[in-house]
Amino acid sequence: MTKVDNTAFTAPYDVGKVRKDFPILSTQVYGKPLVYLDNGASAQKPTAVIDAITKAYSQEYANVHRGLHYLSNTATENFEAAREVVRRFLNAPSVDEVIFTKSTTEAINLVSYGLEEDIQEGDEIIISILEHHSNIVPWNFLRERKGAVIKWAPIAEDGTFLIEEFEKLLTDRTKIVAITHMSNVTGTVVPVKEVTRLAHERGAKVLIDGSQAAVHMPVDVQDIGCDFYAVTGHKLYGPSGIGVIYGKKELLNQMRPFQGGGEMIKDVTECLVTYAEAPHRFEAGTPPIVQAIGLGAALDYMDSLGRENIALHEASLRDYAEQRLKEVNSLKIFGNAKDKGSIFSFEIEGVHAHDISMVIDRAGVAVRAGTHCAQPLLARYGVTSTCRASFGLYNTHEEVDLLVEALRKAQMMFG
Repeated sequence: MTKVDNTAFTAPYDVGKVRKDFPILSTQVYGKPLVYLDNGASAQKPTAVIDAITKAYSQEYANVHRGLHYLSNTATENFEAAREVVRRFLNAPSVDEVIFTKSTTEAINLVSYGLEEDIQEGDEIIISILEHHSNIVPWNFLRERKGAVIKWAPIAEDGTFLIEEFEKLLTDRTKIVAITHMSNVTGTVVPVKEVTRLAHERGAKVLIDGSQAAVHMPVDVQDIGCDFYAVTGHKLYGPSGIGVIYGKKELLNQMRPFQGGGEMIKDVTECLVTYAEAPHRFEAGTPPIVQAIGLGAALDYMDSLGRENIALHEASLRDYAEQRLKEVNSLKIFGNAKDKGSIFSFEIEGVHAHDISMVIDRAGVAVRAGTHCAQPLLARYGVTSTCRASFGLYNTHEEVDLLVEALRKAQMMFG
């Protein structure tokens, strides 16, 4: 195994100290230290998040917005404080433009449903071949129900998003552009600010799926200029069951509610229902109170490290992992676009991805194997499944070495 030259990599924060903030990272798997490289699917949780959730349930829990007693007021303050944390994290202009959902999936469905009335037969929706199924299927609903036409923006062989080809797809019938900010398979970073500018020139609304990008880089929705931006908490070192959709207030208040129930109304009579304005317009029923508080704690934790620092650390992991993975015979990486995220999807010739992942799991190395909910992208590369190693703020160069060592052993076993 190649030894790491520790003098060549100076992390912008104390990674060893950070790892102690994540209790699960001290776990042993089959008697081996856990090497968790499945962050693209879901990230682990720091003590700060676990403690915030525990406190919310054990000391300060009640339903929000509706009560006048101490616990309800406290829970409401903490819940709305988390909304402000998200606003700062995305640099949204107003907390009224931050809607809590259960996931990015629900967030995109919310927008798809809310914009459906504006779609006529033959109107066009542009997505890219890089998309996760969560940013494909909701738009397919509009194709099925409204006769919309879905157009696919292509990529180069290395995974680079082809902005010139995207521009050619835009027409006067383009109503919605829904694009990932970072691919969960190739790590490709899409130039979403330029995508937004070009789409707006044609009068189209723009939704950005930030599920991966917001984890790995600073995000500024005002600078991007997009109409909607979706993120999910469990990838951001927060709880599952919580997501966010940012939307421009004037658009949100024109959209029909996604669900009906308590809290999202202004008035209800026997003959008429009127709806509240955003964000409550889209938060029917009891919201994910504690999950939102946990998400706020997770984003505060990331900010305490510095998102630029996280990006620098993960860039060094990306560069080192690319160097080491190339040393494995017959290993092919899918996607090496410039400035990609710290995500590697790969195959080893003659060995199924599921077999690789199961074998290296016995060495304590956790990676993902399968389609990664991106079947059109895998079809673009002519494969049905890949292994994926995805890195987070707590991973180390030594863990890259352990991954490579485990892959070599797997290769020998099947070779």
